[in-house]
Amino acid sequence: MTERPLRRSTEHRILGGVIGGFAEYFDRDPTLLRVLYVLLSVLSAGFPGILVYLILWIVIPQRSLAHG
Repeated sequence: MTERPLRRSTEHRILGGVIGGFAEYFDRDPTLLRVLYVLLSVLSAGFPGILVYLILWIVIPQRSLAHG
């Protein structure tokens, strides 16, 4: 069993492709994950959503177009 790496999405991206990459990795709907992420960010004082997103944008490599 080969485990696929987590990559930022080139297909399901709005800003950096971070949430789209998580949606592809976990085989979930990108819109649902975006809504959940925003709700978690807004409703939780202890979760700095924008900062976490920016860090993930830097840390997670983008999926190459050649690998689909």
